[in-house]
Amino acid sequence: MSEQVISPNSGLALNPLDGRYSDISKELSPYFSEFALVKNRIWVEVNWLLFILDHIRDIPSLEHFDRINLRDIKRIHTDFSMEDYITVKKIESSTKHDVKSVELFIAQKLQELNLNELVSLVHIGCTSEDITNCAYANMISDALIHIWYPNAENLLYEICIMARKYYAIPMLAHTHGQPATPTTVGKEFAVYASRLQAAIDVIDSINIVGKFNGATGNYSALSTAFPHYDWPNLSRIFIEEYLNLYFNPITTQIESHDWMCHIFDGIRHFNNILLDLDLDMWLYISMDYFHQIPVTSEVGSSTMPHKVNPISFENSESNIDMSNSILMSLSNKLPHSRMQRDLSDSSSQRNIGIAFGYSLQAIKQTRTGLKKVALNKNKIRDDLKDRWEVLAEPIQTILRKYGIPDAYDQLKELTRGKTISEDVIQNFVNSLEDLSDEDKQTLLTLSPQSYIGFAPKLTLDEIDKIDELESTKNQI
Repeated sequence: MSEQVISPNSGLALNPLDGRYSDISKELSPYFSEFALVKNRIWVEVNWLLFILDHIRDIPSLEHFDRINLRDIKRIHTDFSMEDYITVKKIESSTKHDVKSVELFIAQKLQELNLNELVSLVHIGCTSEDITNCAYANMISDALIHIWYPNAENLLYEICIMARKYYAIPMLAHTHGQPATPTTVGKEFAVYASRLQAAIDVIDSINIVGKFNGATGNYSALSTAFPHYDWPNLSRIFIEEYLNLYFNPITTQIESHDWMCHIFDGIRHFNNILLDLDLDMWLYISMDYFHQIPVTSEVGSSTMPHKVNPISFENSESNIDMSNSILMSLSNKLPHSRMQRDLSDSSSQRNIGIAFGYSLQAIKQTRTGLKKVALNKNKIRDDLKDRWEVLAEPIQTILRKYGIPDAYDQLKELTRGKTISEDVIQNFVNSLEDLSDEDKQTLLTLSPQSYIGFAPKLTLDEIDKIDELESTKNQI
């Protein structure tokens, strides 16, 4: 095993995502860092400039403009470097305005390309939020597509493998922490796979939206400078065809962030399902239903050498709490903006990457935890084989079929709060005179291990459905 490379700077980080969990930052930095935000703002500004050149023909200053140089304009975004980023930040240190610094940087680049006639068209008709809302929309879209969805689906895939592997292994279920009607190990995992798949689908169904309509959302500046154009329709074309986002036709100065809240609430729900799995796995490990596979170099306790702790599931639990706290804060804050626009959302949105980061860390830790456990078939078998009292349910159900009104009470008297042997059940069944030979034989051959209903079929049907859905997604 290769040694982990330790960065000295990680020890000075204030945020664990930049320190202890720095691998997470490396994955998400291209999507949510300040560099990424500046680069995406430049992407929007450059596309807007190209859009103007493509669609607006009556611009006096461009009467003799040679459009052959448009590829050089695109490179302002595609070739954006750390040196360029530093230049933008130096401009911002003077302007104290992050979007204006992007506009001035692009103007400088155009002058370097001898495209001075385009300088006045940079940011024309725009308000800062036109640029920023589209930048964040692209950042979130790319982070979901390239990082979050693949990690969530890898976790889902591994849970499906476990569900299929253990689909027919009987297990004593527990409700309220007490022995209950048996199920199968695979069915437990299939339930989580189904829930997580549904949560992913909900997030994926949410339209990622952009607006581009000026200072208070009415295209006032553009419609005054260029009165013969249908600016709402042109804005839609720009959002949909140049930026590949969904168009919001009616806003104040800001895009209302409602779609963001739906995304954040969706991820938070996914996190909560994952937390439920973490808690169950922690309990199953404590019950010895799963062994943890020791890693020779790892230590479970500074004083108890025998310990192997479920730290991956505990780490996931903690990071889910952090992710959900930030996601809830964002979802609560972003829909509110005083009198058309205030800047409190600007600071809040800079924490989106942190919320994604903690969710991603949780997903990875749960996956690690699942890879380090092995089913203890002997313990599961032993826990179930002597739990004959769980057959009180099917016996009283058959008695109800025959119209016996006190069926429930008879089985309650026989079994409640007691450890019941096979002989007790068999003797009770043999004493029943009203049952058909077929029903009596059904009960006599029934055991805790066989009383699992449709659990195996339900498991395989659900996993097949998820596999088919994922295959369809991959083909698309």
